[in-house]
Amino acid sequence: MSDSDLISLYSGKILDLAANIPLAGRLDAPQGSAKKRSPTCGSTVTVDLTLQDGRVADYAQEVRACALGQASAAIFGRAVIGRSAQELHQVRDAVAAMLKDGAEPPPAPFDLYAVLTPAREFRNRHASILLVLDAACEAVDKARQA
Repeated sequence: MSDSDLISLYSGKILDLAANIPLAGRLDAPQGSAKKRSPTCGSTVTVDLTLQDGRVADYAQEVRACALGQASAAIFGRAVIGRSAQELHQVRDAVAAMLKDGAEPPPAPFDLYAVLTPAREFRNRHASILLVLDAACEAVDKARQA
């Protein structure tokens, strides 16, 4: 991996997403919460959410991650409201397959994950991208059990 490869990974779109993370913060009374940390880079993401009729009604995320992790949280935060637990698990699995197996990006409304396809070549960045997805899946599972 050359320096120019790494520099090209951080496109303007990724940096723009990283600078504009929606639904930032914490919820006062979440039904489910989860915190995930990447041992590789130390990035952390905490997710709080509530469900109504089996779908995400309220959501907040506290993101302390690299630009790729921040971009992932921004993409996720734009589309999470109204999604079911099954949809959250499906998008997590789709993004993991996109990064690790070269699969297509997830479909709409999470199709913006396509901007992160260049990260396939940087395995050490995968965990940071998946943090918000893993945390959201854990939080929604906890909320369903509550």
